[in-house]
Formats: sequence, C-alpha cells, structure tokens
Amino acid sequence: MKAYEIIGGTDIDSIAIVDRPVPAPGPVEVAIDVKACSLNYRDILVISGTYAVGDKVTGVVPLSDGAGVVSAVGAGVTRFKVGDRVAAAFMPNWLDGPLTAELQAGSLGGAVDGMLAEQVVLPASGVVHIPDHLSFEEASTLPCAGVTAWYAQFVGADIGPGDTVLLLGTGGVSIFALQFAKLAGARVIITSSDDAKLERARALGADHVINYQSNPEWQHEVLALTDGRGVDHAVEVGGPGTLNKTLEAVRFGGSISLMGVLTGLADAVATGLILHKNIKIQGTYVGSVAMFEAMNRAIALHKMKPVVDRVFPFEEAVDALRLLKAGGHLGKIVVSLE
Repeated sequence: MKAYEIIGGTDIDSIAIVDRPVPAPGPVEVAIDVKACSLNYRDILVISGTYAVGDKVTGVVPLSDGAGVVSAVGAGVTRFKVGDRVAAAFMPNWLDGPLTAELQAGSLGGAVDGMLAEQVVLPASGVVHIPDHLSFEEASTLPCAGVTAWYAQFVGADIGPGDTVLLLGTGGVSIFALQFAKLAGARVIITSSDDAKLERARALGADHVINYQSNPEWQHEVLALTDGRGVDHAVEVGGPGTLNKTLEAVRFGGSISLMGVLTGLADAVATGLILHKNIKIQGTYVGSVAMFEAMNRAIALHKMKPVVDRVFPFEEAVDALRLLKAGGHLGKIVVSLE
C-alpha cells in the first residue's frame, strides 16, 4: 500500500510517498481503507520538526485526521463490521474522563503513525461511526478541529441561547465553533484579515464580523458590540499574540478556551486581567472518544455540514500543506484518497 512518511528536514516538503505492507488488525483492532484526510496546523509543526511530540518522528505517517471504510475486524471486535463508515479519534486511547500524558502520547500523526495512508489499523475503541449524511471528505474534518470546537464550547464552557461568543480567524476550529455556537442559539462575533472570508462567515451565521487588519484594536469593537460588557466566551486559536486582546474582550466572569499557537508559544500575558476579571482559561487539547460521539450525534441531528475549502488528490498532499501554511483557506483543507 502507499503511505506518506516524514523523511526529516525542517519544512513542509519533508514527506514522501513510500510502499508499506498492508496492515492486518489484531484481536481488538479494525483495519480501515482511508478515503480522505484533513489537515491541521499541528501537522505542519510535526512535519517541520517544530512540534514537541516526545520522540523523533522520522518514518512516521503524518496527519491525525482521516475517515474511511472498515475493511477487516479483529476476532474480538463487536462494535464494527466490514463496510462501516468510520473516522479515527485524534487520541484513540482517550475514551473518556480526564486527559493524561500517557493518553496524549498516543495522538495520531505525532510520535505515532497517522492517517495519510491507503490503509491503517487502529484499536476499535478509538474509532467512531460517522454521520450518514456526510461525505468522507466532510467526515475527515471532524477528529481534531470539530472535536476541539465542541470541547471548547460545551465541555470547557457551557454555551447556550443568548450567549455571545468571540471567534478568532476563519480556520477549521473557528468555523466549526461558529456552526456549533449557532446550533446552541448563541450570538457570534468573528475576526479575520480578509473581508471576503468575513462575508462567507456571515453567510454561515456570524452576527458580527471584524477585520483585525483594518481594525488592529479589535477588542474595543468587541466591547462596543456588547455595550461594554464583553463576550461570555472566546475560542482563542491565536495564542500569545492575541490573548491579551481577548482578555480585554471577555466579560467579568467569562471564559476562554485556549488551543491555538498560531502566533507563537511564548509572550507576556496580562495575568492581572485574568485575576481582576475572574476569567476562566481552559486549555483545550482536542477531546475524548466520548466527546467525538456526542458531537456526531448533534451533527447528525441537525444535518450540519462541515465547511471544506478545497480537496487535493493524495499525490498533492504537499500542495495542500502549502495552502494551509499560507492561510488562504476558510474552514478545512482535505486530501482525498478516492
């Protein structure tokens, strides 16, 4: 079978297609014919060697997110049968409960083989059925960005009707968060440097849009839009370069789900604002299999469609990574194996 492997180096070209043996499932595993994979910013960091995954990743199959069809099951597997449409959880061993270092170490596409291959074998407990109305390309976007947005708003926070949510940018997590917030009846304020993307976000249900390039002190506009009160919750994907402005934009007693490092890993943080405004900051590292299944039930109920910006063929995975790095997309970028 064909698979990509990380071949070393310090840029996103550091992957290559190789031949690997077709994997066979063990007693509690399933084999999956992968039909589509989606990209996350973490993939760029892993491939370029700038993401701390613990072990050297040369020779590892990249990408955490993928969906496909069960092609074989182990003797002890009862939850799945050949032909089932499934997706892999980002951390297949995190079934429920709190996250631990051991569970995080099993994240796909880091120190452990990921999904950018024609076939994969995974523990059956770390695989979920995908909603019937979704294509494989759409379903492949769920494991990281979808579950992260779900965790951010319904586990790390408790978003409900009438709440106001601030979203930064129009990447995968932010667009999922927009869709979930509207399902919950919340009001959404979203930022971007691109007016065309902001109009697309408005069409998806955003109530207010802010261009942070033409309005660099965007936190003041957020406060104006909320009559000086601030938002109830913010989904913070930028990291240190945006966090202080987000702290200004959040109300007293509000909350922030922090999961992004798009502006770097370290900078001065306005800890005084966190203390003074009694703000809760929740680190958000994807989510468990149980969260994935809960999210899928909501997606199936509302027939929600993930936003796929562009689909690349398997042979053009590097081009897909280049587009992701350039930031010229809205929603998710997908690699198709069909």
